Amino acid sequence: MPRLHLHLLSDSTGETLEMIAKAALSQFDDSDVIRHFWPMVRSQQHLDRILADITANPGLVLFTMVSHEIRGLLEDRCRALGLPAVPALDAVLSALEDMLGQPAKARPGRQHVLDAAYFARVEAIQFTIAHDDGVAWEDWEAADIVLAGVSRSSKTPTSIYLANRGYKVANIPIVVESPPPPALFGLRSPLIVGLTTAPERLIQVRRNRLLSLSQTPDTAYVDVARVTSEVHYARRMFADNGWPVIDVTRRSIEETAAAIINLLKEREVISTDNILGTKPI
Repeated sequence: MPRLHLHLLSDSTGETLEMIAKAALSQFDDSDVIRHFWPMVRSQQHLDRILADITANPGLVLFTMVSHEIRGLLEDRCRALGLPAVPALDAVLSALEDMLGQPAKARPGRQHVLDAAYFARVEAIQFTIAHDDGVAWEDWEAADIVLAGVSRSSKTPTSIYLANRGYKVANIPIVVESPPPPALFGLRSPLIVGLTTAPERLIQVRRNRLLSLSQTPDTAYVDVARVTSEVHYARRMFADNGWPVIDVTRRSIEETAAAIINLLKEREVISTDNILGTKPI
């Protein structure tokens, strides 16, 4: 398979462009792609240095830049080199302009302004870090979401991902020998979600964890009967309390988080309907 140099140019942090490129590349198997990432491109001098690298490593150029002058220079040079230069957001912006009846604001990085939503995300991240792994259970009522599950069932990474979306998340490990604090079963505000996984997959994850810590992989932590019992114990707890359950065996962190957000939105809709009297309580 031929090697492809992929140049990503942005006049802001480049996070949006990276996500677009990642999503597109995921549709191609075994692709040999070398990414060249160029954020904060806002001057001709900076662009000139980048164009030297593009000339030395020709390939596909993707960009998100609102300056007509800078992007015009980029497009002209790529045209001269015979290279495709693709504006990643133009089609979306054009469609929005047509539907909204107004031109887009040509301001780089507007999605990163320090507004109320930004500070809410910061607060959510701080809360989530402070309430990881069963810590500070006295504050769980202030959480938006509480995740419960056995060890290595993706509670922490899922919590952090949700926190970056602005949700305050606490998580609690379900351990047979150490039941959760009674406060967990009396929570009213947070959405409590149980995370479960197949025992064989859990054993594999735990073995890898032990190996990464240079510990012996032959302990009760990875014993088949013990792990199976743990998973069944957690599932029984989830069912007894009527908590929604998500099987993370074949889900990515992003997919698990999306499912949790959907559950939260469904609960909000039901709550609103009950308040308005459109559904029986």
